Amino acid sequence: MKIAQIAPLWESVPPKLYGGTERIVSYVTEELIRQGHDVTLFASGDSQTLARLWAACPQSFRSEMGLVNRDAPLILMQEHAFGVDAGKFDIIHSHLDFVSFPLSRRCTTPVLTTLHGRLDLPELVPIYQEYADMPVVSISDAQRLPLPNANWQGTVYHGLPDLYHFHPNPGSYLAYLGRICPEKRPDHAIAIAKRVGIPLRMAAKIDPLDREYFDTQIAPLLDHPLVDYLGEINDAEKCDLLGNAAAVLCTYDWPEPFGIVLIEALACGTPVLAYRCGSIPEIIEDGVTGFVCANLEEMVAAIQRLPLIQRQRCRDAFTTRFTVERMVHDYLSIYERMVEPMRPVVHLNGRSSSRLLHHRNRRQSNAPFLTSEPRARCQLKEGLEEIP
Repeated sequence: MKIAQIAPLWESVPPKLYGGTERIVSYVTEELIRQGHDVTLFASGDSQTLARLWAACPQSFRSEMGLVNRDAPLILMQEHAFGVDAGKFDIIHSHLDFVSFPLSRRCTTPVLTTLHGRLDLPELVPIYQEYADMPVVSISDAQRLPLPNANWQGTVYHGLPDLYHFHPNPGSYLAYLGRICPEKRPDHAIAIAKRVGIPLRMAAKIDPLDREYFDTQIAPLLDHPLVDYLGEINDAEKCDLLGNAAAVLCTYDWPEPFGIVLIEALACGTPVLAYRCGSIPEIIEDGVTGFVCANLEEMVAAIQRLPLIQRQRCRDAFTTRFTVERMVHDYLSIYERMVEPMRPVVHLNGRSSSRLLHHRNRRQSNAPFLTSEPRARCQLKEGLEEIP
């Protein structure tokens, strides 16, 4: 199958440090190549791939600080992916969320869009009402709850290649990995470590928009003998950090669409402690691969029950549910369903009827979920807003 993968331009594919969406785009692309598909990756020029690379700009937006107008390469990339070069592909897989909808709606090649972000924002409602015909994929059942009438083609959980090896023995510290921002509640992770008297190792990115939050709310908390802030780390360092931890703290206080950190921890055999927000109950089996908690007090209490978790069962959950092979299998099932067999061509006003029929019927391609029924989102109790 000839497949185009359209990546955001903020990070390279894969990202050198932090970057969830671009990391998943890389995993999907390389596994499709491994399985023998012909893949073109639209991404920044500093991306590393075995696919044919269409470089929209020399470097990712994050690396190219001198780039003044970032819309220019993004628009040009979309013009080629959904316009000039669209006929070269059997299917186009966009990871640009709704940004690509105006062009992909008019594209004669089938376009599937994976939605990687949160969807509970009120300003998104009119967008998805307008583009209700666009075929989309959710990365968890919880993610899709705010938009039940979107043209959902399925839920495809993220998956990882075998980058992280199993660590059978727990370490003596807690780990926090990801991004420093208010909705990730790094302050809760610090508070929990102090409460239980266990060291906390934190590896996290700080976006420019969150710099003030870090400087005023988090930096003062780091001056403590139990807290070690490492900054951003690469994949090899990530394996050591997660695998040698007693547990990973995912203190997210928002409707988490998925959370790659959770399955990275499971791949290492490390249990996860997380709040009951968004996709968390779909990924973590309470009492088996970690603990799903309602608030800070419950998470503090759960630390004492960590010896009940068998690290092998965490690794088994990863190999059963969250591998790159399973993720790409799910995507290929959707691709094949969307790529209609070519019908006899009857030209109507200069356009082939097969393409016209595909464009008119794309809304009818909706299919049952690939996973279970959606769970309730963010069933939180008191205790998340303030640290006692």
